[in-house]
Parts: sequence; structure tokens; C-alpha cells
Amino acid sequence: MDKIHAMQLFVRVAELASFSRAAETLSLPKGSVSRQIQALENTLGTRLLHRTTRRVQLTQDGMIYYERCRDLLANLDELDSLFLHDPTSVSGRLRVDMPVSIARNLVIPRLPGFLQQYPGIELELSSSDRLVDVVQEGFDCVVRVGVLRDSGLVARQLGKLTQLNCASPGYLERFGWPQSPDELTSHAMVHYASTLGVRPPGFEIWRDGQVQWIKTGGVLTVNSTETYHAACLAGLGIIQVPRVGVRDALRRGELVEVMAHYRAAPLPVSLIWPHRRNLSRRVHLFMEWLSEVMKAYVD
Repeated sequence: MDKIHAMQLFVRVAELASFSRAAETLSLPKGSVSRQIQALENTLGTRLLHRTTRRVQLTQDGMIYYERCRDLLANLDELDSLFLHDPTSVSGRLRVDMPVSIARNLVIPRLPGFLQQYPGIELELSSSDRLVDVVQEGFDCVVRVGVLRDSGLVARQLGKLTQLNCASPGYLERFGWPQSPDELTSHAMVHYASTLGVRPPGFEIWRDGQVQWIKTGGVLTVNSTETYHAACLAGLGIIQVPRVGVRDALRRGELVEVMAHYRAAPLPVSLIWPHRRNLSRRVHLFMEWLSEVMKAYVD
């Protein structure tokens, strides 16, 4: 059995959900396709496909194997064009994760240019407040904001994001402008916590190279950056947020910076990826492009 050929047949059957259609598109007898995939299943010691008279579906093991097959076959295709410099020769799937604000404000507006330059790349872009498992979930690279834990992954710092203290004009009209940290006891913060039930320590100040925390008022805690911004726009309190995430709202006058002399520490932005000896060309090209995109927005 040619295992690579069998994997190619399996991927085609999985994508078309049909042995007949897969065989037709490959100009092969249906029986030949079925026998080769059955031989592949026997070699692996697991069933990859549920077969019924009406359709073919991936099993749980089949889903996992399908994802790995796609990546492996894409890498093999890339090897064939390793020394070609034509952008159209770069192909395959990229799975990337980054915070919502970076995806929305920085990456998505510039992404059409990248995908037009490399039309063979298929991008899966995840963006949430959840810390994904880079290895277990099969990500090629992820962007992380904040101090990194020692995870055994490869990391490259892209810079730091300046943080601002922001409030809505409506909030300031009701409660006044805070001038110093001492006044914050009578002001409301919108608190952010990735895990609800854990109350954040308060208002952060970066002073003399150290982080200091000031207790404040505020009855709302959220676990989503989108909700965090929305709460501030609604006048529910002051937030501390990277400047890039509120740039447009500041320009439109929907938010106002307060206490500019008492900002939180800049947030490091890092690009991390699994510890592989050789990155595929498509991953390397995307990471270099992303680094250039970020240069204009980090300190």
C-alpha cells in the first residue's frame, strides 16, 4: 500500500462524503478507493469512516486523522516547490490564534493583501479571550498579550502595547474627572477577569519601574474584551486598555483618556509557536508579515 496515496484518497472521500464522487473526481474505480482506505484503516488499527448506504461520515478518530493528513499533504506539496520563489507556489493550511482586538483592529483590515499575495494559503483564524493549547489544538502560531508563562514553546517578542485609562463622556459628566489615584475610591472601574469569581486587584499604576495597585469602586466584572469596551462606552466605569483597541473610539469622541500620568504598565506582545526544527514556508511568511503589521502599533 502506498500510504501517501491512501491518505490522499482518504482526504478526498472525507471532503466529498462519498466514495463514488471521490473515485469519479480521481478517475479511479470505486472499489479500488474503498479497498485502499480499508487497508489504511487496518494499518492504523482504527475506523476512520462511518459507511452507510446514503453517506460517509468521519469517525472521531477520522476527524483527527483528517486534520493531520491535510497538514502533512500540504507540507509535501510545499517541498515540491521549496526552491520556487513564485508566491503562488506557497500553499496549505495555517491555523492561527490571537486576541479579538488585534484580529479586528490590526490583522483583518490588512489580511486581504496577504491572501491576495499568497492565494494558495488557507487561513483558519481563531480569536477569543481563551488561552488556547497551541500543541493540542494544532495551532501553527499564536499571538499572546501579557507576560508569558514558561510553556516550553518558542517565543518572539514583537513589542509592547501602551495602555490608557478611558471613560465615556457620559460617565465623566456624571461623576467628574479623576485627577489622582487617591480620588479613585469614589469612582467605578469596570473590572476584567478571564475567570469569573476572581476579583481583579484594582487600578494598575506603573510607577518607578514597579506595578502598584489602587483599590477602586465598581460593581461590574466581565470576562470578555468586547463586553469590557461596551461597558465603558455605556458609562459603567473606567477601563484600562491598550491604545490600539480604543483608537477609533477616542478619535470619534466616544471615549476620553483620563489620568494620563497614571497609566498601567505597557503590555508585551509575543508571537509563540511549537518547538519544531523547521517551520513550513507558509508559517514563516505569515509570521514575518504579522511582525511587520504589528510594528506600527507597538512601542
